[in-house]
Amino acid sequence: MSINRRNFIKLAGYAGIVVSSGLPGLSQSAGSNEDEFYFVQLSDTHWGFNKKKLNADAKGTLPKAIDIINALEHQPDFIVFTGDLTHSTDDPKLRRARMAEFRDIVSQLKNKNIRFLPGEHDASLDNGLAYQEFFGDLHYTFDHKGVHFVALDNVSDPRAQLGEKQLEWLRADLNQLNKDAPIVVLTHRPLFDLESRWGWSTKDGEIAIEILKNHNNVSVFYGHIHQEHHHKTAHIQHHSARSLIFPLVKPGSEKKGKIPWDPTAPYKGLGIRNVEVAKAGTDYDLYELGLQAKKDG
Repeated sequence: MSINRRNFIKLAGYAGIVVSSGLPGLSQSAGSNEDEFYFVQLSDTHWGFNKKKLNADAKGTLPKAIDIINALEHQPDFIVFTGDLTHSTDDPKLRRARMAEFRDIVSQLKNKNIRFLPGEHDASLDNGLAYQEFFGDLHYTFDHKGVHFVALDNVSDPRAQLGEKQLEWLRADLNQLNKDAPIVVLTHRPLFDLESRWGWSTKDGEIAIEILKNHNNVSVFYGHIHQEHHHKTAHIQHHSARSLIFPLVKPGSEKKGKIPWDPTAPYKGLGIRNVEVAKAGTDYDLYELGLQAKKDG
């Protein structure tokens, strides 16, 4: 199901640009309308972050994203937050307060079919204890209209790894599927080594990728790096989402760094993603929707 065209053009004028890519096993050219769907990905909201030089509207970007989603004429089938829901703190009481505030803000979404994943800011300091109290399992699976979704946890272990127990769980889960079944993996850190010197990797991610390579139609959606990025390992596609709090410099830069807030171009580099899906082919559409200041009138 696609967004109403007139509504999308209006939204794009407010919110951003369109990018296309390919999701193996899925296409708009095949299958019935009942098989088609779209979901929204948001990432790295970092609720509780409050440095104005990096985001002068730190308490406003998440509500703005919610307004964008609520304004869609056709609501997504579901919404997924791929980690770093809150900004890290050593204070367990404050950590839970931030999670409660985030949960209450997100409850304003009209669409109540919401999936959450932890980020290292949510889970690495207490192995995901507080996160689980508010948002449930650290890793899980679900199926939607013929697509198998796998949510992985590569953050609650402070060593930034999945761990053998979770890898065995992944093997067992995927062994139940046909080799051509469409699979979407949701995770926070990239599974491949994008920039290990900056923590943009998963220490045992190569093992997960080898497991996934046994299946023909796999795509991975992740966050963590605060920017749009596309990569392939063999036939597996990896797509990162923008942050809703501040962008980071590109991989390959001399050093890791946050990009300061530009008052002449507020919300630059921030945004959400719509993913349009249809069964049984080879293509899909990614709509990158950037946040922008509302214009008067």
